Amino acid sequence: MKRIYFVTVLILSFVVVSAQQDEKSKNILDQVSKKTNSFQSIQADFSFTMKNTEMDINEKNDGTIILKGQKYCIDLPGAGYKIFSNGKTIWNYMNNGNQVTISNIDEEGGDLMDPASLFNIYEKGFKSKFVKDETVGGKVVHVIELFPDNDEMDVSKVSVSIDKGTMMIQSAVLYADGNQYGIEVKNLVTNKSFPDSNFVFDASKYPDIEVIDLR
Repeated sequence: MKRIYFVTVLILSFVVVSAQQDEKSKNILDQVSKKTNSFQSIQADFSFTMKNTEMDINEKNDGTIILKGQKYCIDLPGAGYKIFSNGKTIWNYMNNGNQVTISNIDEEGGDLMDPASLFNIYEKGFKSKFVKDETVGGKVVHVIELFPDNDEMDVSKVSVSIDKGTMMIQSAVLYADGNQYGIEVKNLVTNKSFPDSNFVFDASKYPDIEVIDLR
């Protein structure tokens, strides 16, 4: 499940190598990073899609995410799936089976399917290229494509759309193994106060839960 729900709405820190970016895409991504890093927290509603034409798969789930620094909480009620992370530990809860899996976060940050990857995915070994400006839903968006630096990644391309007016990422599509994983931000609220307890799974709220601790 973690591999499927690879994206949501978090920027951590932004460091790019100028030689890896064309100048226009670098400038845009710098502005996005500066804007999102100015927020103490982000809360967003989003739609997630997974498509595979060859296998006739076209799935869609709506969800919400709360982000505070490196902490996040994701709820996908239609899929019966929740993720909690306090920045060090991840709790993946599945309603089907009443089961939670606990693991440590990869310190290398190498998992591109991490749910917190939408806004910082261009930090993870990608070259960026400005493609075009286009109007989507009455808004002008910058379209930037990201390509992996090496052939070892399963990902072949990521297409990111950035709202020109707000300089916030509006949507992203990741192409990997014949699948297209997409996310579109529907609503976004910033600088709302959230206690740290929001980002830790509380097993006492789930009677008879099965706990699988992989730490």
